[in-house]
Amino acid sequence: MRAIQLHQFGSVKELYLAEFPTPEPQDYEIRVKVKATALNRADLLQREGKYPPPPGESPIMGLEMAGEVEKLGAKVNKWKIGDRVCGLLAGGAYAQYVVIHEDMAMAIPPNLDFLAAAAIPEAFLTAFQALVWIAKLQPAETLLIHAGASGVGTAALQLSRLIGATTYVTASAEKHALCLSLGAERCIDYKSEDFADCIHTWTEGRGVDVVLDFLGASYLERNLKALGMDGRMVLLALMGGAQAPGINLGLILMKRLSLHGSTLRARTLQYKTALTHDFMELTWAHFASGNLFPVLDKVFPWEEVAQAHLYMEGNRNQGKIVLSVQ
Repeated sequence: MRAIQLHQFGSVKELYLAEFPTPEPQDYEIRVKVKATALNRADLLQREGKYPPPPGESPIMGLEMAGEVEKLGAKVNKWKIGDRVCGLLAGGAYAQYVVIHEDMAMAIPPNLDFLAAAAIPEAFLTAFQALVWIAKLQPAETLLIHAGASGVGTAALQLSRLIGATTYVTASAEKHALCLSLGAERCIDYKSEDFADCIHTWTEGRGVDVVLDFLGASYLERNLKALGMDGRMVLLALMGGAQAPGINLGLILMKRLSLHGSTLRARTLQYKTALTHDFMELTWAHFASGNLFPVLDKVFPWEEVAQAHLYMEGNRNQGKIVLSVQ
């Protein structure tokens, strides 16, 4: 098969398309002919040598895919050849074929094509894990989502709307229209406004119940100020740095705050299959009805993967960037 590979860690110039061994499914795995995959910031980090795949996983980039079942493991009984599936991977999606455990694959709703389906797994499962499993977001609670127009942000906005929470987001001004269309109550231009001050005003000093953050150090102090009593923050990335000196820990104590860090890629198969099951229980009928949907910003042919990476590095996307695989 062909796959996108690296000459060495570094810039987009290191990406190239070439032959790579086709994976063989184990007893409970299916092999999928990939029709589309989607970009995640983890791909950029892996390309730079900063986020290696878990031991034993494919060295090929790509954490999600959509395609057709092409081969069955000896003990698979949930799928048949030709079924349309999408799913979360620990790696390997930048390729013509992938293997995935039968319990991790999700049947693509009839109303979605492969390009749309490829944009669901990573963003929506990450958002579901953060909001439902970790933060335990409840109806009528308030939520602040940073990077509201990102893949995970657009997924979290829709899930919070489904749950019945009131959601505020940070995003650059040109992305506010999208966020509002997905259910945001109000938007904050992080380039010109202080989100902690906005939240204080809009909640009349109460603060929000939950913060979903990707920035880390650069936002931590203001996140603590924006949270209300018994508030919960879920940290999913460190785009703004990992070291936060001078932070007033008294806010955590006095407000009884909970801070949670989480990743998904290195979780156990048992964890990820349970997550996938619970996610589908809550959402899959809504995807089939169109009430939930992946937000696609741009589709690149996979031969243009370098341009796709540069597009994401420039923070130009509103929603997901997808690669069509031939």
